[in-house]
Amino acid sequence: MSDMLVKLYNLRDYPDGEEILRREGIEIKSVMAPNLTPVREWITHHFSLSWADEATNAILTIPSKCFIAVRGSQILGFACYDATARGYFGPTGVDADERGKGIGKALLMHTLNAMYGDGYVYGVIGGAGPTDFYASCCGATVIPDSDPGFYRNMLD
Repeated sequence: MSDMLVKLYNLRDYPDGEEILRREGIEIKSVMAPNLTPVREWITHHFSLSWADEATNAILTIPSKCFIAVRGSQILGFACYDATARGYFGPTGVDADERGKGIGKALLMHTLNAMYGDGYVYGVIGGAGPTDFYASCCGATVIPDSDPGFYRNMLD
C-alpha cells in the first residue's frame, strides 16, 4: 500500500464531523498513560499487536499523540501520529460495528489538526489502505513509488 501526503495547512477546507458525533454522545479524547492497558488491549483485540505496539509509543509521548473515540467508557476507535516515524499519521481504526458513522473521519481530522498544531505543515499517511476515503476527507494524495515505503523494514 502506498503512502499519502496531506497538506495540513488546508485542513480548514474539510469539515471534521465532531459536532455530529457529540450529539450522538461520542467524544474524542487524548489517551493518558494510565489508560495504556485498556487501550492496548482494545487495539490488539480489534486490530493487531503490532498496531498496539505503535500506539503505545504514541501514548507514552508527552503530550500523548494518540486519540480515542468513546461513548461513555466504551472505546469505538483510535488514531495516532508520530507512533513509528515523525510526521506519520497512523495507526488508526474503528470498531467494525461502528464504521460508517463518521468516527473514522472525525479521528482522522482531529489527529491531523493536532499534527498541524505541533508545527507540521505536511503529514504522511503511512501505508494508506482506503485511499479514496483519505482523499475525500482531507485531500490526501498518493505519493508515487512509496510502496512498500517506510514499513519495508518490518520483521516477518
